[in-house]
Amino acid sequence: MRMCKPITILLLALWLLPGKCGAQAFTLKKEHDSLYWLNDWRLPYPVYQFQTGDVDGDGREDAMVGVIKATRFYPEKARRLFIFKEVNGKARPMWLGSKLGGILEDFRFTEGRIRALESTADSLYVVSDYRWAGFGMTFDHHITEPTNKETAIKYFSQ
Repeated sequence: MRMCKPITILLLALWLLPGKCGAQAFTLKKEHDSLYWLNDWRLPYPVYQFQTGDVDGDGREDAMVGVIKATRFYPEKARRLFIFKEVNGKARPMWLGSKLGGILEDFRFTEGRIRALESTADSLYVVSDYRWAGFGMTFDHHITEPTNKETAIKYFSQ
């Protein structure tokens, strides 16, 4: 039994660290193709991407959900990015973005930034990094200049 105590204490300590190894802060459940639940938050849109990571740098895991929807300023349905914080076990929005920069095709979280694969109006593609700026995302830098889709996907995936 003495050998089990340190392991039990270590596991409890890891569980208590925010965003580390413990209980999942976020669960995404699909009710049907256009209704999902992020913890208690109703997402009445198709979801194309779901990732977690520390978007705002506070040491706690946030949720990034890619949804397909129209917005007030952009009435055509397109891929959007929503970011949520966990508060007392509940999902609460940090940012419900209508647009990043270009036409969002996909995103992933890497090195504290959101990397976006975006298409342009002239059918080219760029890969850009965005970072948290207090309230919402701000452009950080381009990974690629406008290029073809295959090249952009290669850089997006690195």
